[in-house]
Amino acid sequence: MDKITKEMGIMDIVTSHPETLEVFSKFGMGCIGCAAAHFENLDAGARVHGIDVDAMVDEMNAVIEKAAQGN
Repeated sequence: MDKITKEMGIMDIVTSHPETLEVFSKFGMGCIGCAAAHFENLDAGARVHGIDVDAMVDEMNAVIEKAAQGN
């Protein structure tokens, strides 16, 4: 399983791991449909929203690991 990093593109994350949508929502980053999501990386998007990107990445990786285990 590839780990998510803050350098990854937002849409790349969502496309590869749709289960991360719940994390985007939890952190108040519901801009998946906005134009910026198509070219911004996670770090840039999180900074615009005042989000702790490292905490978000940790939670996303936990979610995809859980999904990979079939839980």
